[in-house]
Amino acid sequence: MKKMIMGAALAVMMSTAAHAETVGVSMALFDDNFLTVLRNGMQDYAKTLDGVTLQVEDAQNDVAKQQSQIQNFIAAGVNAIIVNPVDTDATAAMSKIAADAGIPLVYVNREPSNIDSLPEKQAFVASNEAESGTLETQEVCKLLGGKGKAVVMMGELSNQAARMRTKDVHDVLATDACKGIEIVEEQTASWSRTQGADLVTNWLSAGLEFDAVIANNDEMAIGAIQALKAAGRSMDSVVIGGVDATQDALASMAEGDLDVTVFQNAAGQGKGSLDAALKFARGETVDTKVYIPFELVTPANLKDYQAKN
Repeated sequence: MKKMIMGAALAVMMSTAAHAETVGVSMALFDDNFLTVLRNGMQDYAKTLDGVTLQVEDAQNDVAKQQSQIQNFIAAGVNAIIVNPVDTDATAAMSKIAADAGIPLVYVNREPSNIDSLPEKQAFVASNEAESGTLETQEVCKLLGGKGKAVVMMGELSNQAARMRTKDVHDVLATDACKGIEIVEEQTASWSRTQGADLVTNWLSAGLEFDAVIANNDEMAIGAIQALKAAGRSMDSVVIGGVDATQDALASMAEGDLDVTVFQNAAGQGKGSLDAALKFARGETVDTKVYIPFELVTPANLKDYQAKN
């Protein structure tokens, strides 16, 4: 009887061990509001799963460090890897490293440049960037009545999302309804609130006149708001748009400063990327592209949005 009990206990232990899974996660930058929500969403979801452990590392916006982290994950024997790329143009090399080692890899949030040639057991989980800048700019155009002058604040140009969102802006402003809006300046502020504030301060100091700020993300939009307020500009005289619907952005909208943002479900992307990684690790099939929908947020629907989120 004693042997039977010991044998049963051992079987349970072996079964638990067999189902224990470790996923290595390399985030581009911990010090980023949106990516923090994404990372927390992934970690919170992992806590609800039996036997799943995340090893999360900060690449600190360093491509070489991120590649080293991927190699370290492989050496540690993880079951799968999730990468939020520092530079989306560097993903082909990362894909090769993981593929050569036979370890599944899932990119999250930032579209890899090799999206159309990903090896087996590799995928991309995010929101379709063709929607984000489009929804944002269409609303800005509506608020301007299709006429006026706009400045565009871009994210890091090494990032596919920045390039796509900026293209969305140009595509919308080329339509008949919005072609009366002229882009008078377009520069990068690297997704940063501080750099966004500095950039707008420089534009204002140079005497640049504009009716709208179309930013690739909320952090830069908030920086623009800070600079405009510091210069004494009435927020009623300028339309401000961003993307991500971060908590700070929603607070800014409630205060009457931010006019439009686009909800990008960071926590949903984190959960989706972990689900995809675990499916790959278990031998299941995953679509190459998994998209989480965007949602337009304006003062008109802010309360309803907050109530359901």
